[in-house]
Amino acid sequence: MDKLPGVDDWGRCGVMGIVNVTPDSFSDGGLWLDPGRAVAHGLRLAAQGADIVDVGGESTRPGAVRVTPEEETRRVLPVVRALVAAGVAVSVDTMRADVAEAAVDCGARIINDVSGGRADPRMASVVARTGVPFVVMHWRGQSAGMDELAEYEDVVAEAISEVAHQMAVVVSAGVDLDQLVVDPGLGFAKGREDDWALLARLDAWAALGRPVLVAASRKRFLGTLLADPATGEPRPARARDAATAAVSTLAAVQGAWAVRVHDVPGTADAVRVVAALRAAAG
Repeated sequence: MDKLPGVDDWGRCGVMGIVNVTPDSFSDGGLWLDPGRAVAHGLRLAAQGADIVDVGGESTRPGAVRVTPEEETRRVLPVVRALVAAGVAVSVDTMRADVAEAAVDCGARIINDVSGGRADPRMASVVARTGVPFVVMHWRGQSAGMDELAEYEDVVAEAISEVAHQMAVVVSAGVDLDQLVVDPGLGFAKGREDDWALLARLDAWAALGRPVLVAASRKRFLGTLLADPATGEPRPARARDAATAAVSTLAAVQGAWAVRVHDVPGTADAVRVVAALRAAAG
């Protein structure tokens, strides 16, 4: 089993930089679709302070339609291969076992599956065979219809319970519990108030006994919070990075293992500030 990188390596909450090799991601679709541009962007994120670079070839924005496995593979593998060759720690953002397996064979060190293994019945066996860390996110269904699934009595308790169930499923398939990272799934089958409730109670996820990844970057609940007071229009996605860095600070204070962001410098500074304050407090 591969060692899960963490605070022992970083001395703080980690930073996962995002490289979307897609034409339709909600905030940067098309910017990094060209493999050369995607690799250059990944190298830039690493130079700016990303501890891990997360490469994905399929958009999971609300309403997104899935791409073919062949297209996802074509987008992802050259970028993973080049970044690994340059010494970057890479995770692969995919719901497909074949893509995950091929990426790990190219040197990816983490599988970040927004479905937590639910979308592809082969994913757990690939995770077990490869021994790499595996992110189990709270997920209720594919992006095309996930907004209709955002119904909760207690979003924190229900999300934790559902992730605990999926953890048990993948462990029963041969995955080592120590491979698992959990993710509350902000924005996935969640309304605005659900996202804020989950952020306010990140401490509750300690009950699962696993590191927590927080992925809030540029998401809808921030756009709504920062809406233009005159028009009510949500702030554009690429103008939400300062708010994202604020969320990264809050996540780091609450003990998150890592935060996943599009814009690395602000968050890289934020997690270091939290680490310095903790050190000063003893």
